[in-house]
Amino acid sequence: MAEGATEAPAESGGGGDSGAGALERGVAPIKPQYLTTKERFHEFLEAKGQEKPSRETEAGDPGGNDLGEPEAKRIRLEDEQTGDGRTEDGQTEDGRTEEAAEPGEQPQAQKRARGQNKGRPHVKPTHYDKDRLCPSLVQEPATQCAFGARCRFLHDVGRYLAAKPADLGPRCVLFETFGRCPAGVTCRFAGAHLGPGGRNLVRQEQGVQAPPVRNGLDKALQQQLRKRQVRFERAEQALRQLSRGQLPGPPSAVPKATEAEGAPAQDPQELGTVAPASGPVQTCGALTDEDIVRLRPCEKRRLDISGKLYLAPLTTCGNLPFRRICKRFGADVTCGEMAVCTNLLQGQTSEWALLRRHQCEDIFGVQLEGAFPDTMTKCAELLNRTVDVDFVDINVGCPIDLVYKKGGGCALMQRSGKFQQIVRGMSQVLDVPLTVKLRTGVQERTPLAHRLLPELRTWGAALVTLHGRSREQRYTKLADWRYIEQCVAAASPMPLFGNGDILSYEDANRAMQTGVAGVMIARGALLKPWLFTEIKEQRHWDISASERLDILRDFTHYGLEHWGSDTQGVERTRRFLLEWLSFLCRYVPVGLLERLPQRLNERPPYFLGRDYLETLLASQRAADWIRISEMLLGPVPRDFIFLPKHKANAYK
Repeated sequence: MAEGATEAPAESGGGGDSGAGALERGVAPIKPQYLTTKERFHEFLEAKGQEKPSRETEAGDPGGNDLGEPEAKRIRLEDEQTGDGRTEDGQTEDGRTEEAAEPGEQPQAQKRARGQNKGRPHVKPTHYDKDRLCPSLVQEPATQCAFGARCRFLHDVGRYLAAKPADLGPRCVLFETFGRCPAGVTCRFAGAHLGPGGRNLVRQEQGVQAPPVRNGLDKALQQQLRKRQVRFERAEQALRQLSRGQLPGPPSAVPKATEAEGAPAQDPQELGTVAPASGPVQTCGALTDEDIVRLRPCEKRRLDISGKLYLAPLTTCGNLPFRRICKRFGADVTCGEMAVCTNLLQGQTSEWALLRRHQCEDIFGVQLEGAFPDTMTKCAELLNRTVDVDFVDINVGCPIDLVYKKGGGCALMQRSGKFQQIVRGMSQVLDVPLTVKLRTGVQERTPLAHRLLPELRTWGAALVTLHGRSREQRYTKLADWRYIEQCVAAASPMPLFGNGDILSYEDANRAMQTGVAGVMIARGALLKPWLFTEIKEQRHWDISASERLDILRDFTHYGLEHWGSDTQGVERTRRFLLEWLSFLCRYVPVGLLERLPQRLNERPPYFLGRDYLETLLASQRAADWIRISEMLLGPVPRDFIFLPKHKANAYK
C-alpha cells in the first residue's frame, strides 16, 4: 500500500483549535486569522441566528437537549474542553490519545465513529400530514374513490384546506417550470396556482409538460413481477450453460416481445417455465434477424468514455437532483445509486426509483448489487428490456456488513466462481456494455484486484473502476494510487478508471499520470460539486457563500420536481438536502487556506468565514443544517428530527 499513508479522520469528527492549523495532521491548514475555538464559533452563529429566529429550537427536547444533535455524539458535548481543543481525558476531539498524558491517568479508548447510525429515528414524511386528501381528488380529472366509505383519507376539500398548514412560500417551482403543478391543492406552495374553490390552475400559454425523466416502473410490469409471471428465456439459457461448465453462446430464437415487456402470458400454465433449448419457441408475429441472431460481445455498443469525468454511484446522496447539479458543473458520465437486484425483481417501487434518468444525463448507467448468478442475470435481462441506459455496472466494492455477509459487494472478490458466472451471465443477456466497480481487496495487506482484472477482461467486462482502498480500510487512510498504476498494466487493453481522494484538479492530474483511462469522483463531488469545473478549467474556484447557497436552492428546486411539492415531497427533499449538507460542511473556501489544495482526508478546524453565511455553511452541527434547510424550504415540522445516515457525519 501507499507509503506514509496516515490514518485520516475520515470517519470521525475533527475539531481543531486556534493554534493547530497546518501543524496538526489530518486538519486542513487554515490561515490563523480565521481560526477560532468551538465555543466562539457557536457563540457567533447563535448571536447572528437570534436576529432571524428559526424553528429548529422548537423541535428541540424540552429537557434542554437538542434533538438535532446526534445521540452517538452527544456525550462529547458534555465533555469540558481545555483551550487547546482537547478533552480532560487527554484525547483530541477526533479520538486520538495524546502521548503526553498525565501520570497515573488512564486515557479512555474512544471507538471510531464508522458505519451507519442504525438506531437513528426514522420519521416518514407522511407522518407530518395528519389529514391527508384522497389521491382520487388530487388527480385531474378527479375520479371516484375505489374504496368508498372504507377509504382512510379525507374527501372534503374544504375541510382539508382549513386544516392544511400555511404555505411555505409564494412561488411553486413546478407551476413555473411546467405550467401545472401535479400536487394540486396538496402542494405546499399552492397559493401560486389555486383558483376559486381550490381549483388547480393551468398556464395555457406555457402548455402542460411532463417532467423529462425516463426509466419509470410500469404498473403492469410491476404486477407481473410481484406475481412472478415474467419469463427470462435468455437468462435461463445462459445459466444452464454456465452450470454445465460451458461458455454462454448465442441463444436460440427468443421473441423480443415477451411478458417482461408488459404483454400478457399466452398460456397461464406455462408461466415461469422455460422452453427447452432444442424445442420450438412460441412467438408473437414474424421473426426478424434481430430476434434470431443475438449480438456477439464484439458487436455490442462500445462504451467510449476515456478521459471523461465519471460521477460515482453514491448511495443516498447520489440521487437524481444531485446528479443534475453535477451535470451542470461538467460531469460527463453519471450512474444511478446502487440497486439491489432481488428488490428490482420483486417490483419494489423504491428500488426502481433509483434507475430513473433525467434528460440531461447523456451518458448514464445503473449499478446492480447481488450475490448470485441467477438473480443478477435475470435482473440484467429485465433491465435490458425495460430501461434506457448506456451501461450496467456491477457493485463489487460495497464494504458494509449488510451486503458483505450475504456474499455481495466486496465478498464477490473472494468468490471467484460465482463472480465469473455473474459477469459471464450478465454480459450474455445485455445489449449494452457491462462494467465492474471493485476495491483493491478485502484485507488491506492482501490485494486481489490485480489477479481479477485479466479474468474480468475475458469474462466480458468492458470497463473496470478500481477504488484504491480495501474493504478493511473502508474510507480511512489514503487511496493507493501506486497499486492502481500496477493494475492498469494488468487490465490492459481493457480501460481502467481510478477512484479515491480526488478533491482538486491537481489530484486529478496526478491520477491521470498513472495511466488510467479516466477518474471517478465520489466524495469529492459531495464536498464541492463544482470540482468538475475546476478539473476542466484547471483552476481553483474561490466560490462565494452566496453562490453555494444558490447551488443548494437549485437542488431543492430539482428535488421538488423529482419528489413532488406536497408535504411528503418537501420533507423528502429536505432529508436528502440535510444528508448532503453533512458532507458539504467539510469544504474549506480557497481564500481561507494557507496551502492549496485542500485534501480529502483533512477535516476543517473551527473557523469564522468571511461572512455569516460562509460560517454557517461550515457548521458541523445538525441544528445549523436544519437552519439552512429552513432558508430554502421553509420551517420544519414541529416534531422534526434529523440524524445523518453515516456516523462519520454525526458531528457535534
